[in-house]
Amino acid sequence: MSDHETVLITGASSGIGRETALCYARRGARVVLVSRSRDALEKTAAECAEAGAVDTLVAVTDVGDREQVQRAFDEAIARFAGVDVVVSSAGVVAYGLFTEVPPEVFDGVVQTNVLGNANVARVALRHFRDRARGSLVLVGSILGKATAPYMSAYVVSKFAVTGLARVLRQEMRDVPGVRVHCVFPGGVNTPIYDQAANYLGTAGRPPPPVDDPGRVAAAILRVVDERGGDVSPGLGNPLILAGFRLLPAVYDLLVGPLMRLISLSGDPVEQSPGNVLAPKPAGEASRGPHGRFARS
Repeated sequence: MSDHETVLITGASSGIGRETALCYARRGARVVLVSRSRDALEKTAAECAEAGAVDTLVAVTDVGDREQVQRAFDEAIARFAGVDVVVSSAGVVAYGLFTEVPPEVFDGVVQTNVLGNANVARVALRHFRDRARGSLVLVGSILGKATAPYMSAYVVSKFAVTGLARVLRQEMRDVPGVRVHCVFPGGVNTPIYDQAANYLGTAGRPPPPVDDPGRVAAAILRVVDERGGDVSPGLGNPLILAGFRLLPAVYDLLVGPLMRLISLSGDPVEQSPGNVLAPKPAGEASRGPHGRFARS
């Protein structure tokens, strides 16, 4: 990556998005920071400036709102004359049986994770097509390739992101300078689990092996630099996919008990929509509290 490229990152106030912004800042990029939380974005902007970003722009935006997404891109293009890389990382989670998650919470997950990615991709690819170059990264999940109970809205939304990335790559083949990438992390030590909506009564946590968000951010930079397609930076991902595809009956028998054993903490929590319907800035950070065994 050359100096002074402009990188727009959604979900930049927390987790993978925040770490990705810092990685690009260290390389001397101009970073456009997008999320719903102004205070957390301002902290990220200060961290990016200290890390070496040439310039930063904060754009408070709900990616589920098409007009807000367009406005964020307009601000970035007006200030920097164009955007070179877009990382669509905003995402939310809801835990609970499908029948017990309130419809508005289920819809809120889909609004952010599916329509949010679509809104960002639509504006980004129109801009890239006009310039005949650019890279779009959609941050998916291993749960966009294999299912797990108690996370129906998230699974549905991430399967949609997987399909969207594939379709967009097919449709952009006539513009060789434009690349579409998808990243499929496994368990990552971010605050998303503690920020999640919860209707199970017990807290969620990342399943081991747990990756540090910096590891996923590095994978994002690498796939853009190498102009690759998809990347799945999770040590356990191949085993999960093999079971899901090759032994579906066994997988379905085991995934419930394993989910309760390794992906739910047992710690009691009250029912809550978490940050699905509105941001919770106090809980936003690069990392969560699950990093004791995280791979960096």
